[in-house]
Amino acid sequence: LVGSPDDEIHYFAIVNSLMIVVFLTGAVATIMIRTLKKDIAGYNEMQTLEEAQEETGWKLVHGDVFRPPQSYPLLLSVLVGTGAQIGSAFFITLLACMMRMLNPIKKGQALTAVIVLYVLCGGVGGYVSSRLYKFCDAKSWKRCTVATAIAFPGLIVSMIMILNVFLTIVGAATAVSFLTIFLVFLMWGCVATPLVFVGSYFGYRADKVEVPTKTNQIARFIPEVPYYAAPPVSV
Repeated sequence: LVGSPDDEIHYFAIVNSLMIVVFLTGAVATIMIRTLKKDIAGYNEMQTLEEAQEETGWKLVHGDVFRPPQSYPLLLSVLVGTGAQIGSAFFITLLACMMRMLNPIKKGQALTAVIVLYVLCGGVGGYVSSRLYKFCDAKSWKRCTVATAIAFPGLIVSMIMILNVFLTIVGAATAVSFLTIFLVFLMWGCVATPLVFVGSYFGYRADKVEVPTKTNQIARFIPEVPYYAAPPVSV
């Protein structure tokens, strides 16, 4: 229960674990940056194809890693932007729980906080999707912004409404009232969607994302994989 003597012990244990993870992540990142810095500088100084062919293994793909996707850049941008929006909402919710602003035992309170924070993080989703879409050199920026604003929320709201109809028919206690669904729909249309457009506006005005290595003009040939290594068999 909240307020028990063990709360302080659990709190310090969580903070201690997070500090260890952050420290180890910083140490590994520092080592990786120092190790790869010379390689990246050498890749950028390569002038001829013969110099590039001297590399072997995974280093051969250094000129194709940051190549913008040629197929479905809109879908990629929308998914990444939506994921950034969801991740931001969950991160802020966990942070609020750690600071005891929310009680995770009360599921209704935590769920309400996640929904409200997801709506307020619409600018994050719009900004991330627009930056990625601009990096892909795509032109349908209006379509990307609209899809980011309505794709995932529209799917979730549609599923909830369909499930709620069946729950109402069978008289389940978990059925949501029409007023609650209307309020969620109102938050989506009047708060989340404008924030996505605002975030997309600043994202498109920002400079294009610069990659640390040069991208080859000709894409590297990818050999065909056997049938057992390709979807859906591999899945």
